[in-house]
Amino acid sequence: MSISSALSASVSGLAANSTRLANISDNIANSSTYGYKRVDTEFESMVINQSRGGGVYTAGGVRATTGRDIEQRGNLVTTSNPLDIAISGRGMLPVTSVTEVGRSPAGAQDLMMTRTGSFSPDDQGILRTSSGLVLLGWPANSDGTVPNQPRDGVSGLQPIVINASQSAADPTTRVTLGINLPADDSVGGAVGDAREMDVQYFGNLGNSEKMTISFTPDVSGTAGTRSNSWTMEIRDSAITDDPGTAVDETLIGSYTLAFNDSQTGGGTLASVTALTGGAYDPATGELSVNTAGGPISVDIGRLGDSTGMTQLSAAFSPANASRNGSPVGNLVGLEFDEKGFLQATYDTGFTRTLYQIPLVDVPSVNGLIAMDNQTYKVSPDSGPFYLWDAGDGPTGSVVGYAREASNTDVAAELTDLIQTQRAYGSNAKVIQTVDEMLQETANLKR
Repeated sequence: MSISSALSASVSGLAANSTRLANISDNIANSSTYGYKRVDTEFESMVINQSRGGGVYTAGGVRATTGRDIEQRGNLVTTSNPLDIAISGRGMLPVTSVTEVGRSPAGAQDLMMTRTGSFSPDDQGILRTSSGLVLLGWPANSDGTVPNQPRDGVSGLQPIVINASQSAADPTTRVTLGINLPADDSVGGAVGDAREMDVQYFGNLGNSEKMTISFTPDVSGTAGTRSNSWTMEIRDSAITDDPGTAVDETLIGSYTLAFNDSQTGGGTLASVTALTGGAYDPATGELSVNTAGGPISVDIGRLGDSTGMTQLSAAFSPANASRNGSPVGNLVGLEFDEKGFLQATYDTGFTRTLYQIPLVDVPSVNGLIAMDNQTYKVSPDSGPFYLWDAGDGPTGSVVGYAREASNTDVAAELTDLIQTQRAYGSNAKVIQTVDEMLQETANLKR
């Protein structure tokens, strides 16, 4: 009968509003939880079919369905910790539980995702949060490059491990010579003494070595006439010369440099001829010499380029030489860039890429399964995951020194709380009224 269905409908109303109250309570309680995604409650009516024209209506009631609004992003909050990271845009950070590290086979960790985290190395150097979430990434090679990795699986992901006491060296791979050779030294009949300079470079183990570079002018021409030609010789201090041989084993390259003396290109390189050592590349202005630790590119400038080596009527300027590389340095800082690369900084000023953090994305973000500690897992409703480079495809960029705030709007939750309280009270009033009506019906027999 209809009066009984009214009682059932009101009971379902109490249950539905109780669910909504629990969700509102959860949202308000986590309004200050970083990365929290609010739970949204929707009511759906239940209709009990009956024969047409029966003249009797049976109340079906209501049921509550809940869903987490994962797609809605919270505001980014600036912090002072460089390993506090968040995402500006779409995507999630790959993480796993600290209990999974070392248990599963390599690359088969239980993948979870989160929007933000405050990470720091533990006693084993594993980068994790205080709640036990371990950040995953792709390790970089020694030269800072990250090899290609599978994008639809976790086989390439590894827990990020930082050795706080680690040291690193940056070997020299490039030397730039922006020097001037005095034009008057190449005049026929001049003294013709060689000009020398030393360029420090760093070997593969951080050891300090030097290249001695000499420039000898060609003074064999007519007296008073400039030859505009010099012989450049490069010697490596890391190579030991055997005095028993007639060959200078320290000599790793010799070149004939000819300079232009025309009105338009005066003082610039006109030609470079390799006598020994690697060939000169006119497109880049570089030549390659093989030191004891490997090849080093020496940039002397392109032909006709006034920013490279010159021969002008000015003093010899050996100070205008530079090189890359650094000696052995100790780790002093870690920081994420917007592409998700974890950069290590050493006290020598050298920086090296240690890991790349990909961003995880799924077709339906709201279909993810919510777990503890603001983490999520894929489900049939979310679709399969894919690992993107930060800033590529649909994903946003990684932001260091930042956390993502909860997406809970406390004012809106309090408004919903008032509505829920009124609806709950109204359903309770219906139950009270039905009880009184049933009591009146029971009293009819008296």
